[in-house]
Amino acid sequence: MKIALHGRNFAPSIQPKVQELFDFLAKAGVTIQLSLPFRDFLDSANLKHHSTLTYANPREVFDADYIFTIGGDGTLLDAVTHVGERNIPILGINTGRLGFLATVSPDGFLPAIEAVFSKDFQIEERTLVSLISDKNIFDGLNFALNDLTITKTDISSMITVHTYLDGEFLNSYWADGLIISTPTGSTGYSLSCGGPVLLPHNANFIITPISPHNLNVRPMIIPDSSELSFKVASRSGSFLVSLDSRFKIVDGSTEFIVRKEKFKTKLIKVNQNSFIETLRNKLHWGLDVRN
Repeated sequence: MKIALHGRNFAPSIQPKVQELFDFLAKAGVTIQLSLPFRDFLDSANLKHHSTLTYANPREVFDADYIFTIGGDGTLLDAVTHVGERNIPILGINTGRLGFLATVSPDGFLPAIEAVFSKDFQIEERTLVSLISDKNIFDGLNFALNDLTITKTDISSMITVHTYLDGEFLNSYWADGLIISTPTGSTGYSLSCGGPVLLPHNANFIITPISPHNLNVRPMIIPDSSELSFKVASRSGSFLVSLDSRFKIVDGSTEFIVRKEKFKTKLIKVNQNSFIETLRNKLHWGLDVRN
């Protein structure tokens, strides 16, 4: 079995669990390829990872059976770009905080990995949002699992995002920005800006304005078969475009289209917790501090 493994820095208290993970994989005869920054961190922490294989960019990831992540949701979002359209299933081990995507706790990773080895798991396919432009803004990695955002730069005032839905003018959003969220991303940035929560397999996108000038402009749910196009006006002559945690400042003349990506991301689910249960646990729904 071949596994690619990506991670970020974690607390010293997690190190014994991570060492246990690598020892387990080595004993099972698994071939491991580490992302280069994560290998460097493991070496600095004196952890024995039993691997001589590394990759410095997504194009160097070998033909893995699975990719594991050690970190939080942001680490798993990194792995989505490492996998791309190759359909490698991703398992997220959560050493971060909230963990909507990376749901396996450090205490539960050995049973989770044993379930992967015995193929006792489910695959959840998640829709991606895609950015199409005549400029190569993101070096070919023009997709995101959570959301695409258009925002003002730090020094600029409010921007105007002229938005078209399937070629028809929808609205000019006078705001700090605009979020185009997938169902997966509905519990992220969009939620903090007042957007609704969607179940992961809803066939929709959410358009969520960020601090709109007109308070009657509200989030809107559209079919994910729709095509959105934008023209952005700003006093600074530029604006910020981000795909999940990756961002670029682009010239104000840039026009682009947003639509559903032709491929999906595969997430490994090894427990029986439903998305509704995850919502209750992570967002503390139904809890009353008075009790």
